[in-house]
Amino acid sequence: MTTTTDVVISGFGGQGVIMTGLVLGKTISIFSDGFATMTQNFGPEARGGACTAQVVVDSEPIRYPYVQQPKILIAMSQEAYEKHELNLAKGGTLLYEEELVEPNSKRDGIKAYGIPAARFAEELGNNMVLNMIMLGFLSGTTGLFEPEAAKKAITASVPGHFIDLNHRAFDKGYEYGKGVLARERETEVSEAKK
Repeated sequence: MTTTTDVVISGFGGQGVIMTGLVLGKTISIFSDGFATMTQNFGPEARGGACTAQVVVDSEPIRYPYVQQPKILIAMSQEAYEKHELNLAKGGTLLYEEELVEPNSKRDGIKAYGIPAARFAEELGNNMVLNMIMLGFLSGTTGLFEPEAAKKAITASVPGHFIDLNHRAFDKGYEYGKGVLARERETEVSEAKK
């Protein structure tokens, strides 16, 4: 059976949106047993303009590489959220940078999880790793891919002196995502007992 997951990663130039898409694609197609395609779209500005990477992930070869209705939306800016949230599939997952994005929609069937990725990146000493924190958060909350595969893709994608920092950023996002799910489960259990 084919399992297709369409992912939209969006933010503004300078946040590493395209790199996130590239690493996700490598994670699935090179370091896992899947297939992936990526298309990208960005404004003419080098930094600060709208930027989007669309990644199609599948267990079978991909016949159509464009995302119609994403199952997962990663929003790293308010503009990105507002542009793409309405296209998110019912039952989809919204992952957002909680200090830069304020979700204003409560659509039924959408799971929404926020992370203070920019603050975590600052704590790690480099704002440029916000994207790897978001990638780790994606793995931790959705289980779309194994962390070990992502770390191999990161190693193959970033300059050698930044590998350790990017691995730590990924781990920070992954652990935070796992914690979010654990707290969600605890809440569900507690509500069921009432």
